[in-house]
Amino acid sequence: MHPNSAFQDHREELERHEFQMGVEAGRLAVTLDILTDALVLVGQHGVYCQSARQPGKPAMDVQMISQGILQAKELVQTVLERMRAGGSSAEG
Repeated sequence: MHPNSAFQDHREELERHEFQMGVEAGRLAVTLDILTDALVLVGQHGVYCQSARQPGKPAMDVQMISQGILQAKELVQTVLERMRAGGSSAEG
């Protein structure tokens, strides 16, 4: 299965956010929305894929995916905040 381009699948959201926020910030905002949607799906999946070693917790791969998505969101959010503030330095 070959995935569609984000530019195809999220055309309307991209157009709206790019118009409101500018191209870069608009694309980052849509990226955050996509990551949030993925995080919700992974969370739902984690309900059914429980860890054998840690009952009540998602399987380790689901935990790792969730952590990766959360960290990606954190990085994107800091870039958006910096763009809004108009600054740029080495760290967030």
